[in-house]
Amino acid sequence: LVAVASPALADEALAKKYACTACHAIDKKIVGPAYKDVAAKYKGDAGAVDKLAAKIKAGGKGVWGEIPMPPNNVTPEEAKKLVTWILSQK
Repeated sequence: LVAVASPALADEALAKKYACTACHAIDKKIVGPAYKDVAAKYKGDAGAVDKLAAKIKAGGKGVWGEIPMPPNNVTPEEAKKLVTWILSQK
């Protein structure tokens, strides 16, 4: 039998691959906000996936404080997977 990772685990691995976890954790602020806080802030926002995926790619500053998030070298598909996973946190 071949074990298949769940999509959630695969997307968490993507966050680790791109070192997102150096500044973000699921349940606590490190440098950037906790993923749970991001999910709560954007809950119900129909445009959140596209908006946040663009922010992951381009970087950003000012929404969560003055420390900027640098641009990340991810594909648009990877960025959307990451955002979908982040927004699924509770």
